[in-house]
Amino acid sequence: MLSLHMLRINNDFLLQSMLGLWPRAHRWLHILAAIFLTLLSLQSAAQTRPDEFVARISNEILDKVRQQRQDLVSNPQKLNEFVSQVVMPHVDFERMTALAVGRTWRSASPEQQQRISQEFRNLLTRTYAGALQSLRDQKIRLKPFRGDPADNEVVVRSEIIGSRGDPIGLDYRLFRQGENWKIYDINIAGVWLVETYRSQFASEINARGLDGLITILADRNRALEARKL
Repeated sequence: MLSLHMLRINNDFLLQSMLGLWPRAHRWLHILAAIFLTLLSLQSAAQTRPDEFVARISNEILDKVRQQRQDLVSNPQKLNEFVSQVVMPHVDFERMTALAVGRTWRSASPEQQQRISQEFRNLLTRTYAGALQSLRDQKIRLKPFRGDPADNEVVVRSEIIGSRGDPIGLDYRLFRQGENWKIYDINIAGVWLVETYRSQFASEINARGLDGLITILADRNRALEARKL
């Protein structure tokens, strides 16, 4: 089962390196990162029901990870490339970053917006790449869809199950962008990713300003790159 204990054992160094700034995320971000990998693919048509999209893509990505796992785990660069090519094109990082930064985003310059989006993207890419090593026999089980498939923004609820332990509940916020579905937030155990980062980012912005937050994220990414994580 994808448990907190297993994830801490497999990725303890990554967790300490990346979350030193924000210890409150320690409890759940690793699970969030691992599960987020299972929800995205190279194609996603907007006319597809969002719950069907999640179900289909979850299984496709889980299969892909299992098939390539040995090669991916042994090569950190391939891990990062896998996440960049398979996951990141289907995340609206500008929207996610704007929501995480909060009202300061509107007063940021275009250059600041671009820089923090890129550093945030790099940080999560490396988080997902590290968490990829924890995937084993997990499966996705969707809960009944309560929304309207015709809506432009929906929440899809599911849970991840394994051979042992209790299921882990997960919710996803998706929206239509042209002909595609995009994921811009994820919830685990009642905690939304964007909301958590908004709180942590606000503390850094209040103390050091937006440029200070950018510098901290950039320093963290450089440290991880030096460790090949």
